Amino acid sequence: MVSSVPRLVIAAPSSGSGKTTVATGLMAAFAARGLVVSPHKVGPDYIDPGYHSLATGRVGRNLDAYLCGPELVAPLFLHGAQGCDLAVVEGVMGMYDGAAGEGELASTAHVAKLLRAPVVLVVDASSQSRSVAALVHGFVSWDPEVRVGGVILNKVASDRHEELLREALESAGVPVLGVLRRVARVDVPSRHLGLVPVVERQGAAVEAVAAMAAQVEAGCDLEALMEVARGAGELGGEVWSAGAALSFSPPPPLPFPDPGGCRPQTPASALEGPRPQTPDGLKVPVVAVAGGAAFSFSYAEHAELLTAAGAEVVTFDPLRDEALPDGASGLVIGGGFPEVYGAELAANVPLLKAVTSLVGSGAPVAAECAGLLYLCRELDGRPMCGVIDASARMSERLTLGYRDAVALSESVLAGVGTRMRGHEFHRTVVEPGAGTAPAWGFRGARSRVEGFVARNVHASYLHTHWASEPGVARRFVERCRTS
Repeated sequence: MVSSVPRLVIAAPSSGSGKTTVATGLMAAFAARGLVVSPHKVGPDYIDPGYHSLATGRVGRNLDAYLCGPELVAPLFLHGAQGCDLAVVEGVMGMYDGAAGEGELASTAHVAKLLRAPVVLVVDASSQSRSVAALVHGFVSWDPEVRVGGVILNKVASDRHEELLREALESAGVPVLGVLRRVARVDVPSRHLGLVPVVERQGAAVEAVAAMAAQVEAGCDLEALMEVARGAGELGGEVWSAGAALSFSPPPPLPFPDPGGCRPQTPASALEGPRPQTPDGLKVPVVAVAGGAAFSFSYAEHAELLTAAGAEVVTFDPLRDEALPDGASGLVIGGGFPEVYGAELAANVPLLKAVTSLVGSGAPVAAECAGLLYLCRELDGRPMCGVIDASARMSERLTLGYRDAVALSESVLAGVGTRMRGHEFHRTVVEPGAGTAPAWGFRGARSRVEGFVARNVHASYLHTHWASEPGVARRFVERCRTS
């Protein structure tokens, strides 16, 4: 397929420059004009795509060249942008900031090149005038393969300040596509892991997105921005689909040298129940997926892969629902903020018992980060499910970064030796007890073991993107059929 969908990548010299305000505001402003806008986010961030979805009415999708590999960036983009009039891609950090020690990999600039998309640079101009030209010139000239179509100036103090900035950029030959004043503020609260997710704010989030749209509409030249977007090069390649991804048999696990002194192992308790068998004529398994305010982190492709693998995906809210979905034969608990809702989760005793009972029946369970905390004995002294013999608590230390991982134990998600890339982002620590095997071994400078495999439970801090290893979804659904 060859796609010529107009597209923009919104980048900045550094974090905090206003990318989210501009990107979300542009999405909402163009959607209000009747365009079908496809929203995307560079990197592993789960929260910004929620605001993007609110702005466009479409699923916000991540484009991560580290988690999924550069070869999947364009196919995943084409999957999300099908039938759209415009695609807006919000960048991550500074434009050239990528995975540590990996050069340009997973940077906004890298993704822009993979998408053959023009870049709009959002510049915080609050403490400069003529120097803005030197800053922009540096970003424009650093990599000739990155095409910067213009700049949007943010936090401009006055008409005179705007005049000085425009004069400087005119001499540099870079068009100004918008100016946002310093006095205009949008209330998007943050806490220990970034912005507060949309699902926790509801009406306030709608108002915030509307304010972003109004700010962008008033300060930006939407016609000029659309013209820049139309200048994107044709993008060829296959469109990613869950069904096509699952049609390829995964390669056998690769041998892997012992990371940090921990050898792969396959405990007898790691898998229970019969081996996988053909699904023909068998009942479709129901996979319960946690959602709601406490567990709002997930990639849309995970549910699509589970469905394509033959499961019926049913969401539930551990803060409100006292039972798992009817007929649940598997459970997926993604990331979020259980530490914020610890009291409410602990008070929902019927659901805690239901999860414990499901695990006791041998049903497969996959938990990431927040899901891991929920499965522990306790979180900050409050009782949780008790499925994993470990206690969790908040910490002052932020654990953050990409990880290169290998499966150390046979589990419902992966065979021993399966390699995946993931991302950690948390301010909690888990103190393990006994009776579990490690889920992952991390390679490289941060070599260590992480996570838990016990019975048919796989629980880990590591966030992974299943599009990079679709066999994970197939394996999990097969275990749901046969457990």
